[in-house]
Amino acid sequence: MNPVQEVLDRIEAGSVASLVSFLDGLGDDDKRAVAQHLPAHLSERGRAGFEAERRVRELAPLYRLAGAACLSGAEQVATWLNRRELRWVEPEVDAARVMSVLGNRPEKWRRDLAVRLVRRLRPTTGSTWRRVQALANWDLAAALVIETDAEPPENDAFVSGWVLRTAERQRMNGGVPVLAEDRLLDHMLPRLFRAEGVADGLGWNRGWADSHTIIGELVALAGAGRVPRQALLDGCASRFLAGGDAAEAGPFVALWRELKPEVAEIPVVDFVRLLPSASSPVVQLALDELHRAESAGVLDDELFAEAVQALAYRPEKKNMAAAVKWIGEAPLSKGGVAVAALAPVFDVDTPSLRERAVRVAVRLAPHTAEPDREAIRAAATRLPADLRERVAAAFGAVDEVQPEPVAAPALTATPLPALAPPIGSVAELAAELDKPLWPVDPARFERILAALVELTHQDRDAVAAGLQSWWRTNWQHPFEARTYVYGVAGFDEDIGCLLSRCALAIVSPADGRELTAMLNDDSSRWPSSEPAPQRFVQRRFREVMSLFERGETIPLLLATPTSPTGHVDAATLLARMEWLDDTEPLESDFLQALLRLPRQIDPELVVRAERLPSEAGRRLAACLRDGGLPDPVVTWELEAFDRPESYHESLREAHARLAPPEGVSGRLAELWTLAPKTGYPAFSRNMGWWPPIMPSHREVVAAHVLECLPWVMDSTDGQVEVVAALAHGDGPVGIATASTIVIGMGHQLPAQRALAADAIITLAAYGELPAADLGRAVGHMVRNEQVKLNRITGILDEVTAAGAHAEVWTALAQALPLLLPGPGEKARAGLGELLKVAVRAAVCAGARGDIPGLAELATRKGSSLLIHEARRLHEVISA
Repeated sequence: MNPVQEVLDRIEAGSVASLVSFLDGLGDDDKRAVAQHLPAHLSERGRAGFEAERRVRELAPLYRLAGAACLSGAEQVATWLNRRELRWVEPEVDAARVMSVLGNRPEKWRRDLAVRLVRRLRPTTGSTWRRVQALANWDLAAALVIETDAEPPENDAFVSGWVLRTAERQRMNGGVPVLAEDRLLDHMLPRLFRAEGVADGLGWNRGWADSHTIIGELVALAGAGRVPRQALLDGCASRFLAGGDAAEAGPFVALWRELKPEVAEIPVVDFVRLLPSASSPVVQLALDELHRAESAGVLDDELFAEAVQALAYRPEKKNMAAAVKWIGEAPLSKGGVAVAALAPVFDVDTPSLRERAVRVAVRLAPHTAEPDREAIRAAATRLPADLRERVAAAFGAVDEVQPEPVAAPALTATPLPALAPPIGSVAELAAELDKPLWPVDPARFERILAALVELTHQDRDAVAAGLQSWWRTNWQHPFEARTYVYGVAGFDEDIGCLLSRCALAIVSPADGRELTAMLNDDSSRWPSSEPAPQRFVQRRFREVMSLFERGETIPLLLATPTSPTGHVDAATLLARMEWLDDTEPLESDFLQALLRLPRQIDPELVVRAERLPSEAGRRLAACLRDGGLPDPVVTWELEAFDRPESYHESLREAHARLAPPEGVSGRLAELWTLAPKTGYPAFSRNMGWWPPIMPSHREVVAAHVLECLPWVMDSTDGQVEVVAALAHGDGPVGIATASTIVIGMGHQLPAQRALAADAIITLAAYGELPAADLGRAVGHMVRNEQVKLNRITGILDEVTAAGAHAEVWTALAQALPLLLPGPGEKARAGLGELLKVAVRAAVCAGARGDIPGLAELATRKGSSLLIHEARRLHEVISA
């Protein structure tokens, strides 16, 4: 009998019982033989391709048993059980199985293995359920710790695993308490307050009832004396002092509140020390507890002054407001000690809060010592005149400080990355294809496609030979077209798949033809839902693929970009046509080349073009004579549509329509025709392709983008990159371009909104920003609830600071009349912040004029930010 082969056969059979029975009967020599062969066998099998890797994952529980039983050292076993390909098992079932084959190991050895497994645990990520499912070796490590009474080493992943598994047990047991009998509780309790990554598990079941959470059980166990109540309170306090974000602190705040400590149990000094830097939930808890301590007379004047000063210096206005309120409600003598804490509040940009702080300071002035009075006078120099005078009357003369004029930075556009040089050899082409094709980079795909065409025309056999390794690695052998038609989505639409099929058509044209035929005959496939620009891109790649599948070649492609914007230099295009001589180019490639021509054409090139012998040459000459392709008609309007419930439905949506100019037909007419539709809106994940296919027709691209972009603004898909790329092109820009920028400004993710800011800055730096259209789009799209005002305001403030103040003012002069409240109307939330940006832009731009409705708003009574900024803006532009 060959013990190694017997073990491998039983693993392959998939029977755990048979394998365990055989392993139990092996002697030491046989186990050593298995241990010597097993790692090499697993590595070799993992290199045998996708199917082999999948089979190893299926058999992972049996491989784990074999290694645990036969490998000799604890470190070897720990390494084996942590192999990446052996981690995907049912953790609790796997732990019981592995423990059964470790039973004859010495206790010292098992204790050593427990420690090594604990040390190797790593934090899991994702949702709580995903983290529970990814606990891997936690259950085995925990079982060994319990069985051997080992002292587990410090490891946050071990603690968070315990929390997650405990919370899962509570959930599976219908909320029945599980902690009292937990044999790890005494190990875990002190570590619970030091470990990161425990928050979501601690409160996982709170939706059922507080008593069904670990927090609820700890409170109950403290009441019963099973765990020391003081240990829980001390642990919470130490956790608060250690810092951390709100999510991590939240469960410990809940634990503290549920323990309901007496005033004598509040660590007053520690809670005061927390205020400057703790997360918001901890600050609120500390504030509540310090109020209780103050009511009981255990918060002295010095700690009170320190506490309110810490609150006043925090960036959150609610904490500043809490400090002002606390000082104002304190007895006069106690409040007078803390008056200096009001100084930072004088600088806030919330008029009502600033005025309240001045009012409290003035009332407490007679009870304030001279050093604090000087602090108030110094801070008051930056107050508006009316408030400054009130402070001066109570505290003494206050100097007026004129703010330093701020020089606006010069606008600069960040250029697009330069194009990589053409691929010059088959080896370079093979290396480029071997790299992942994601994320999609149109310039890279164009470069590969051009190399495939040119190198194949020069020596098709050499290209086919050079791509053999790529072919064997990336395509099924033997080839099964059905797998790609029915098992892999997007093989007839995704540009990466189409590019791969172009290369397949060179290496194995028969396979390529079979796949194409089956895809074309697939009656179950839905018609393409991609918008016209993406169908245009697909058609060009399919055209090259078809060429190769027919066994034909062409010397070169005409439309390969010469500029990172996607443009093709007119002289270069002419030279490519001259190289083709009387050979007709591929039709989609030729049309793409025309679309990529710059808008300015050297007249001398027309003369050269007229000498071209081909039909395409005559068409090119006519296009150059006319100054390039004509512009389609772009219109814009606000329309109401019924959308499915899953879509954010605004009152009315901004849409652009396209109509081809007279005389334009065929594929170009299809590309230049657009009308919005009701029901499910247009959608594409490939908008990044669109600016470089029409780099001289920005408004046309923007019209197509405007149909698709709004529906990904509350997702992580992003795609605002298309807006930033659009700005670098050429051609008219107007309300469609402005609307796409506004949609980008409204994305939920700051990093995506920043790309819209880049578009504004780029266009402004080129002197091409349609600022008035941008303002109209902002006004209408905010008014119709298509975008959120607070997101728009942040971007406008950012680009104002970057030097686009004149353009922002022009935009806001158009937007504000649409957004300001009329007589008796309620103001839109966030409008005060927008007016603040308008003030800044108007000051920097030296703006003068009149905004309809502004004067009326400025005369309203009140001290809100909206009224305050309306008055400021009216003063600035009326001066």
